[in-house]
Amino acid sequence: MFEAWGRRLYRQRWLVLALNGAMVAGAAAALLTGGRLTTGAIRGTEADRAQRLAEDALGFPGASSFTVIFHSAALAAPDPRFAQALRAALAPLAADPRVAAIEAPLDVPPPLAARLVSRDGHRALVTVTLRDPVQAAAREYPALRAGIVPGPFDLTFTGMLPFLDDLDAILAHDLRRAELVSLPLALLVLLVVFRTLVAAMLPVGVGALAVVTGVAAVLLLSHVLDMAQYTINVVSLIGLGVAIDYSLFIVSRYRDELAAGAGVDEAIARALETAGRAVVFSGLAVVVGLSGLLFFTGAYLAAMGLAGALVVAFAVFYALTFLPALLAVLGPRIDLGRIPLPHVRTEEGWRRIAVGVMRHPLAVLLPTLAAVLATGAPFLRLRLAAADVTALPRAAEARRGYEALRRWFPAAAGTRILVAVRFPTAPAFTPERARALALASRRFAALPGVVGVESAVDVDPGLDADAYAALAATPAALRPPAFNAALARTAGGRVALLAVLTAAPAVSPEAAAIVRAIRAERRVGDGALLVGGETANDLDATAFVLDRTPRAVACVTVMTYLVLFALLGSIVLPLKAVVMNALSIAGSFGALVWIFQEGHLSGLLGFEPGPIEPTLPVLLFCAVFGLSMDYEVLLLSRIQEEYRRSGDNTVAVGEGLARSGRLITSAAAIMVAVFAAFALARVVLVKAMGLGMAVAVALDATLVRVLMVPATMRLFGDLNWWAPRPLARLWARARGVRAAG
Repeated sequence: MFEAWGRRLYRQRWLVLALNGAMVAGAAAALLTGGRLTTGAIRGTEADRAQRLAEDALGFPGASSFTVIFHSAALAAPDPRFAQALRAALAPLAADPRVAAIEAPLDVPPPLAARLVSRDGHRALVTVTLRDPVQAAAREYPALRAGIVPGPFDLTFTGMLPFLDDLDAILAHDLRRAELVSLPLALLVLLVVFRTLVAAMLPVGVGALAVVTGVAAVLLLSHVLDMAQYTINVVSLIGLGVAIDYSLFIVSRYRDELAAGAGVDEAIARALETAGRAVVFSGLAVVVGLSGLLFFTGAYLAAMGLAGALVVAFAVFYALTFLPALLAVLGPRIDLGRIPLPHVRTEEGWRRIAVGVMRHPLAVLLPTLAAVLATGAPFLRLRLAAADVTALPRAAEARRGYEALRRWFPAAAGTRILVAVRFPTAPAFTPERARALALASRRFAALPGVVGVESAVDVDPGLDADAYAALAATPAALRPPAFNAALARTAGGRVALLAVLTAAPAVSPEAAAIVRAIRAERRVGDGALLVGGETANDLDATAFVLDRTPRAVACVTVMTYLVLFALLGSIVLPLKAVVMNALSIAGSFGALVWIFQEGHLSGLLGFEPGPIEPTLPVLLFCAVFGLSMDYEVLLLSRIQEEYRRSGDNTVAVGEGLARSGRLITSAAAIMVAVFAAFALARVVLVKAMGLGMAVAVALDATLVRVLMVPATMRLFGDLNWWAPRPLARLWARARGVRAAG
């Protein structure tokens, strides 16, 4: 089938190139229209439901907000000129219909106003909330920010919308820098491999086409799916690596066939029959790995898995259409632009390595296995927590604003645990419910680590539960203004809100213990509580990922096994391949914890150590599991060719590694270069993803494929190629070959 496809491509090369050109033009048009990327969220968790209840109670989305620190060295808050200048600065926002609420130390009760002025009196804290959901509010934020009149103040912005704005700009910058670094590095490796400029340029071109089309698909899908901003970077990282590798396999085999005396049409047909088949199965293995993310429906991971699968599909598509058609046009001119580099024949060296390993398989296998397991051991110390503003570099304004908030407004920067109490009917604030809310608030305040509670039943610490019940029965016109203001901010419809405050960091065990303690008792009068906020979101996100991970891992493993059986016709080799992949991934996970959680190399790589983002391990597993199959498929395909020719397992392993070792090393060097370039990112999640994938590929292409695979294949002998007779016959009929053994 692949051979026939190659011959057809040769005959219709100009039509194929024209169709590819039209496809790229469509992708370019999609890039110009843009998309709607988000930070990514996990929907349906308790923390998410609590946030939605709070938004319903307030009448606007509380997350669609930004905080401004107004600083004046000359004026202090008691000075009337300070208040006058602050009112003038906020006037454009107060008149803007997009603004739902402004909380400033101007028109709020004195106790709250005091918390919105810094200890030195020269800074005021203002929070602006917009009416639109976060995605739309993020697009409106730059214009609203520009509308503030600074006057005598220096302004610093932080909060959700500034975080999104900075994150978007930093991710775009990181992507451009990674591509500027990775493409020249990949080209350099290709020049060393091919020693001709034209041959080296082709894989880079195919990689660029795959990334452009993949990013265009992401932007189109973002109009209907929750696409996280990270998706663009992840798609570029995966697409560039696999597209260049796939093109390397095909171009290398094409040049080998030309050198052996084949004509252009015959060389293309043979390249696709061998390397092209390996590319399809490699791509299928990567798609299967990424499809494991579809088990995380409700989170941005599912959309990211779909986007990753699409960019891999585009890489395979261009490698099997655009590249062969271009080879047909170039013909022998593939060797134009020869680089004066010495031609080093490495086949004999790889053959000696394979023979040496197979001569002493256990002596090689056991120490290598111990080294890989030692690399993965730190993963046993894994701690998980969602990324926040500290994922940004300290130079980012949102991060600087957060640090200023912690210094000058510690109460505002403390951890706030949202408690949303939903009652069966409205209103939420009746005498009976006010008493129940007050009792619940006192219970929360007594928990270890809690420094205070903010709610309508905490306005006056001198009042007890019965007093608040009496206050709820009092007509609104006769209540204290401070109480009415607090009630407007914390109750609406059938929902009442409380904020439990703690000085413990949001990702700390102390804050997590408070969330669990609050959730231990769900009843508040005739209502039920839900807990939200950053700490609750961390706990729920971790539980969400851990709950779905076993099914995702099982599905990816089984599907990969079936793909490899379809390629090899053996039930033993796919099992060994899965185990080898698991070892590569374990080593990568261990390096991830050792570097990013425990802080080794943090000074060199420029990041702050901390817990691992909960979605990162599963994202890395699904991506790396398929990518590692690139080299397994290439190596075993070549070994299988030799085994079917010679019938000798030992000879086949030696010849297979000799003929593919240099290609595997070169392909791995390209992937490591691409992934390591993304490790230069300033956003920790992208940095960790790039470095984790680089470590996994490096381990896989060196210790695993070069040492462990030959050792295990020697130990298993002809059993490597065994399958039960019915399965062997079925596979042979499907492939049109004679069943082995």
